[in-house]
Amino acid sequence: MQSKKLAGSKPGSTTQQYLDIAEIRNDVVILKDGTLRSVVLVSSINFALKSEDEQNAIISAYIGFVNSFDFPMQIVIQSRKLNIENYLERLEKQEKGLTNDLLRMQIADYRQYIVELVEIGDIMTKTFYVVVPYSPLSDKQKSFWSRFFEVFRPKSLISLKEEKFQKYKNSLTQRVEHTRMGLNSMGLESVVLDTQSLIELFYNVYNPVISQNQKMAPTNKLQVEKL
Repeated sequence: MQSKKLAGSKPGSTTQQYLDIAEIRNDVVILKDGTLRSVVLVSSINFALKSEDEQNAIISAYIGFVNSFDFPMQIVIQSRKLNIENYLERLEKQEKGLTNDLLRMQIADYRQYIVELVEIGDIMTKTFYVVVPYSPLSDKQKSFWSRFFEVFRPKSLISLKEEKFQKYKNSLTQRVEHTRMGLNSMGLESVVLDTQSLIELFYNVYNPVISQNQKMAPTNKLQVEKL
């Protein structure tokens, strides 16, 4: 109806411009304020099952872990309702492949029991992350004014040349390794999220309902709007 008018029009604004994230590059999150972030996925331990001596040792290690930092750090706990669809699908395939009627009935009853248990109990899964930041303003080797202007010129950081970006990333990596050593002292395993994992994480965070039914495509197949 108005093809001529719409032909030259630009698409409307997307939600991307309202997010704090400017770019995710080389396993690093770059925010619009010019600061960098690494996200570390951390395992968990059952503190209640530990002996009193083990609990005291963990508490002492945690105190030392927190006191060892000279930069801010964020601990994030993500709670999600347990998704057992893949498990139920595997059970259904096994059920259909059985020739024994008794075993097939037992698997069907077990599958129904699991569904009801999750719905009634509202079972949640918890995932633990540690977010490690880096800001050019925190680099004490630079002059104050150099650090000050870098913070207030975030666009220049977003379009960093590879050499400068690697320099910032190396500083961030040192903080990440220090963090992982502290986590290891408490018996916790950790892994740094790569680019694909970071994008999937934020996709799930900002789309908690859609992400359950519509999985995200690999990063090399995504069409991302450039800011």
